[in-house]
Amino acid sequence: MRRLLVSSLVVLSAVGSRAVGQQATAPAAPVTTTAPTVAVVPAAPTPVVVVSVPAPAVAMNPDASGKYMLREGDDVDLQFAQDLSSKTSSEGDPVELTLADDLKVGNVVVAKAGAKAFGEVTKAEKSGMMGKAGELNLRLNYLKIGDTKIKLRGTKGKEGESGTTSAVVLTVLFGPIGLIKHGKNVEIKKGQALHAYIGDDITVPPAI
Repeated sequence: MRRLLVSSLVVLSAVGSRAVGQQATAPAAPVTTTAPTVAVVPAAPTPVVVVSVPAPAVAMNPDASGKYMLREGDDVDLQFAQDLSSKTSSEGDPVELTLADDLKVGNVVVAKAGAKAFGEVTKAEKSGMMGKAGELNLRLNYLKIGDTKIKLRGTKGKEGESGTTSAVVLTVLFGPIGLIKHGKNVEIKKGQALHAYIGDDITVPPAI
């Protein structure tokens, strides 16, 4: 009887030890971790700054002496004050013109329409044999305002530019500037318009 009891205790002890061993070696349950959530914020657009740079203004105000500046290359509208012809003109003949419209700096009149302008004939050739056409070359000299002489020229560029020579700034040949031709001679009638330009910067008082 004692031997049977001891055997039972040994069996129970073995079973208990096996259970404890299984419990000790059982794998741990997986631990689920949640990754932190990161919010992605789009970068703000780089602001665009537009800087407006005003164009330099042309001075329209009088200087300390009360005069206004006429700029080189400013437009001047003239009219011939006489008839001219390549048939009758000669080199050195004076040419008279008048200012067709008021000349202004901004809104200020510095020369009134009718002011006198002067030039001269630099070359004149009448029509000839073999169908040769007449030719008339002119040079513009100045516009006179009171005692002031304002240099003029017949081209936008300076003398020597735009294909002209330094001596001749206006050429009338075969009527290229719209002048009237009669026959083969160049004929310019009184009142014929001519566009000219200021030759140099100059200050002038307002017209009285």
